[in-house]
Amino acid sequence: MGELRRTELHDLHIARGAKMVPFAGWDMPVQYPMGVMGEHLHCRAHAGLFDVSHMGQVILRGYDVAARLETLVPADIQGLGAWRQRYGLFTAPNGGVLDDLMIANKGDHLYLVINAACADQDIAHLRQLQGVTVEVIDQSLLALQGPDAEPVLARLIPAVADLRFMDSRNVDWQGTELWISRSGYTGEDGFEISVPHDRARALADALLDQPEVALIGLGARDSLRLEAGMPLYGHDMDDGTTPAAAALGWSIPELRRNGGARAGGFPGADVILAELDAGPAVTRRGLRPEGRAPIREGVGIFAAAEGGAPIGRVRSGGFGPSVGGPVAMAELPADLSEGATVFAELRGKRLPVTVAALPFIQPHYKR
Repeated sequence: MGELRRTELHDLHIARGAKMVPFAGWDMPVQYPMGVMGEHLHCRAHAGLFDVSHMGQVILRGYDVAARLETLVPADIQGLGAWRQRYGLFTAPNGGVLDDLMIANKGDHLYLVINAACADQDIAHLRQLQGVTVEVIDQSLLALQGPDAEPVLARLIPAVADLRFMDSRNVDWQGTELWISRSGYTGEDGFEISVPHDRARALADALLDQPEVALIGLGARDSLRLEAGMPLYGHDMDDGTTPAAAALGWSIPELRRNGGARAGGFPGADVILAELDAGPAVTRRGLRPEGRAPIREGVGIFAAAEGGAPIGRVRSGGFGPSVGGPVAMAELPADLSEGATVFAELRGKRLPVTVAALPFIQPHYKR
């Protein structure tokens, strides 16, 4: 394993008492002295600041770039309005998911945010596009999330108050151009901010000077997204999981499906669209275990308290501080009804768990 990369805010994390861990080749803060539960609840109640500079940032330019990207991503990118952002998937020839990403239309180019662990693979994938220039952006990326995110950021940049969910803007802050989207990975209102490296610490300090803001690590980022029913690549989906099995069929609009104006034309379209037409046999479902002990990734799920083969497995699981108990997402038969009881096998003992609706908390987006 090579030397871990460091974000521009590494010294800030150390100064604030962060516990650092390796993550996707980076030295990242997993928690601060407040602890994962305290950080989670602070973000739900006020505003949390996340250093997500490990994520990949890419600009695509070229003639008909939206149409060309649609050959890799089954989203409506040609119909994405200027200064709007959309979620999408890179798909594989077998119908699996190679990665998920955010796509913003910046007027004369597209701006993508991709997962850190998949960045090299994704960039190589994008470089296959004929007539498209792929520019890898070397900037920091911060996320400000929570009900106080708007008033906090609006003190520094009043124009952000006009943004709605999935809007994207380039704005000036003290002579520095920031790329801001109203989006995030917590289920809360908030913003993601791309900032030049040499201004990242100044922006972070300005935000942390606000009484509502606390630094939040990867531990709480994971529990926040789990409560919000948001999948994590490499856990809830991978190259062996179809969009329908990951419960992400909503990201493939009618015009890219069979019978649509721009049906197919992306890797694995025959497999993916046939499954969407027929309905998946298995899909991502929520689980609420009894008691307070969480069930973790890899745990087998059974239909009965004794006997039988597993009917699914947990893909993500942990304790949900906002819901006051453990929560999990599992790949399970699609025809299981909400409220049904299934059984998780832990250390040779099967414990009852309830099939639950996703998300586990009500998201709070400004639409």
